[in-house]
This record gives sequence, structure tokens and C-alpha cells, in this order.
Amino acid sequence: MKSCIGKSLLLAVIGVTLGASAASAESAHVVTETVVLFPMMHIMTFLFLMLGPSKIIGPYVKLTAGADRPLERRIALRAIFYSGVALLVAGILGEQILKKHGVPLPILALAGGVILFLVAVQDTIRQFSFETQTSAVPHAGQPDIKLALSPLAFPIIVTPYGIAALIVFLAFASDIQSQLTIGAIVIVVLLANYLAMLFARKLVATLGVSLAIVGAVLSVVQVALGLQVISNSLKAMGLL
Repeated sequence: MKSCIGKSLLLAVIGVTLGASAASAESAHVVTETVVLFPMMHIMTFLFLMLGPSKIIGPYVKLTAGADRPLERRIALRAIFYSGVALLVAGILGEQILKKHGVPLPILALAGGVILFLVAVQDTIRQFSFETQTSAVPHAGQPDIKLALSPLAFPIIVTPYGIAALIVFLAFASDIQSQLTIGAIVIVVLLANYLAMLFARKLVATLGVSLAIVGAVLSVVQVALGLQVISNSLKAMGLL
């Protein structure tokens, strides 16, 4: 009898150990999946699409019509400054709030993917709306330095969905080096915005319709990347 009990206990221990090992392996698999949900190259692409110069050139030219070059430079520089401060504050606060509430990473990635996808679809549809293109940015009259804050910094450069994407990426950053890399990407994107504003009139005069074509292509790329993030998130949760 004692021998049977001993064997039963041994089998139970082995069963629990194997079960724990399997659960650990499955958990490690999920972690591995979540780590690659946002490769750094994808993060760079997303931030460039959502915070970058592709959507600022046209509005900037229209808003600063009639301004002299020194005023244009001051408006552009101040808009970048306001944008940088806003992204820094939003990124830090948003990441801390998400971590405090313990939102699982796959769920967070899925939410980010849905946001990115919906915004990309909206941008793609807007490319074909003549009414939206011609009336989205009303003429502000005589250019003024106040344009740097609104509407240039908010909501043209720093969009709500751009802030959402930045918060998601920072929450997924596994260490300080990854966070610093994301910060460096944001700085590069803001620098690209500044250069785009400085040369906006030349770009419009030289490229013209090509800018709209490039914008449409980038929107389609964003749709595809958003769907990929959604797919990877569902796989990480074991739903695909």
C-alpha cells in the first residue's frame, strides 16, 4: 500500500513539474511573440507616418502664406519645440499610467494595432476627398507666431493617434536603451518636420502632385503594418 502511495505521489510530482514546464514554455513563447510585435524598424516607420512631414507641408504653406522668411523660421522652430515638449510629457505620463494599471502587453499591442489601422484607413480615404483636402486647414489670415502652437504643433504635428502610438511603443520598450532609441527616432522625425517646413514652398513648387501620391502610398503602407500588428497580437494571445 505504501509503495502504491509513494508511486502515486511521485507521478503527481512529475505531472505537476511537466505541467509547470509546459506553462513556462508557453509563457516564454508568448513573451517571445510580444517582443517582436514592434520591431524597431516598424516603430520608426509608424512614427514617421504618424508624426512626420508627409502631412505638414501643405498646411504649413497655407498657414504661413504672406509671412517673410524670418517669421516662417520662427514659427517652424517654435512649432517643433512645442511638439517635442508635448510628446515628452505625453509619452512619460502615458507609459506610467499603463504600467500602473497592469495592461497585458498583447492587449496593449492589439489596441495600438487597431488605432493605427483605423487612422491609416481614414487617411487613405481622405486622399480621395477633394472637399476635405481643400477645407481641412482654413486660411488663418495674417500669419502670426501663435500659429506655432495651434494648429501647427496641435493637432497637425502632434496628432492624438501619434501620441497613442508613442505611448504603446514606450510601454513595449524592454529597457532604457530601447526607450532612448525610440526617443532618438522621435527627435529625427521632428528634425525632418523642421526641415520640411523650411523648404515647404520649394517642395510644393518642385514636386506638386508627387507629394499627394507619396502620401497615398504611405497611408497604404500604414494600413498593412497596422493589420500585421493586429495579427501578431492575436497570435501572441493564442487566438490565431
